[in-house]
Amino acid sequence: MEIFQAIVLGIVQGLTEFIPVSSSGHLVLVPWLLNWKDFGLTFDVALHMGTLFALILYFWKEWLEIFKKWKEPLLWLIVLGCIPAAIFGYKFDKYFETVFRSPLLIASFLIGMGLLMLVAEKISKKERKLESMTIKDALEIGFAQVLALMPGVSRSGITMTAGLFTGLTRETTAKFSFLLATPIILGAGLLKLRHVVKHGIPGPEFYPFIIGTFFAAVSGYMAIKYLLKYLRNHTFYIFVWYRLIFGAIIIVLYFFK
Repeated sequence: MEIFQAIVLGIVQGLTEFIPVSSSGHLVLVPWLLNWKDFGLTFDVALHMGTLFALILYFWKEWLEIFKKWKEPLLWLIVLGCIPAAIFGYKFDKYFETVFRSPLLIASFLIGMGLLMLVAEKISKKERKLESMTIKDALEIGFAQVLALMPGVSRSGITMTAGLFTGLTRETTAKFSFLLATPIILGAGLLKLRHVVKHGIPGPEFYPFIIGTFFAAVSGYMAIKYLLKYLRNHTFYIFVWYRLIFGAIIIVLYFFK
């Protein structure tokens, strides 16, 4: 792997993990568009670790408060929201990663999820804050997150959309999505890290591993910071249009590339 490719994919991962446009989908589509080879599990671990670092760095103070107030509902709502994706991810992650890697399928999920996000944006009351969340809300968002196993759906996209359907404000649903992502990405990263620990990092992949992790962390941190600011006063429509247009372009290229 070239250093340039590691930088590009690190940035792509960091941005699209948190912006609701699907990181797993983009990590299939970008190499496909550029005729790059599959970079394998080792580099996938690097990208996961990078986005995990971004989450911890941005929310570490909030996580300290959450753990200090462990008897209060928020920690247990996060735990509850993680359970469905943790179970399904452990059982079926490899299946979905291999079966749903077709650019045509990913483009279809990009468009379908974009339309669902459009509906949520239009009908949601967007009045409720984090403190008003219930067990029902956490379960609905948690089960919705299972759909993110399919590349093109987007973990942040489906959880934010589900949050809108429950009536949460845009900023609140994004914040809960990011808090929910921390244990999920940690768990996924640890599962894949077993492979790296067992087999080691091949010599040629060492520097791309480090560089990919760094750029995923930096771009991920920026994505979290500016998305939360953006959603205070703006809608999800820009992401809806991006998903529809990019998905349509991929479908056209699939048949003519």
